[in-house]
Amino acid sequence: MSNSAISIRYAKALLNIASEEKQVEQYAEELAGVATVLKGEDLLRLLLDSPTFPLEKKSAIMHDIAEHLKLSGGMGKFLDLVLEKGRIAYLPQISINFRMFADELSGVVRAKIKAANKLGKKRTEDIQSGLEKQTGKKVVLSVETDKSLIGGLQAEMGGKLFDGSVKTQLKRIADTLAKG
Repeated sequence: MSNSAISIRYAKALLNIASEEKQVEQYAEELAGVATVLKGEDLLRLLLDSPTFPLEKKSAIMHDIAEHLKLSGGMGKFLDLVLEKGRIAYLPQISINFRMFADELSGVVRAKIKAANKLGKKRTEDIQSGLEKQTGKKVVLSVETDKSLIGGLQAEMGGKLFDGSVKTQLKRIADTLAKG
């Protein structure tokens, strides 16, 4: 079974449990927290993924992580299952898929905006409301500053990139001039 099929299956199963318990957002945050810890700690990730390291010790380590992150009981059980089945390496992708399915369920779209300069609150709200009108869904924005854009902005939403940056426009002009 492919990586994506496994992570999708686990993410959907967790989403079903989370929606029954009405804790979808909490589970998304907890799962992302665990994925972040594992991403930042190579040795820990390798240890938990090792087929030769005893499951009891892996479970004890995971319980310590769950306690430190103050995870819910349901998330603790899910992590135990993932460990038991030897799928801990899939956790980052499970987290990404879970967030995607949770957003679909709640009618949320996530958008990433990159601007050459810091955007003011009013400008950010205008962009958000414009995107909400266009999509008909609630939009959650993350805004970054990237000086290399020179001016304008880039918006990434739903896997599509909308590029209105000066950098890209200058590149297009240069390409047109080079072609003659």
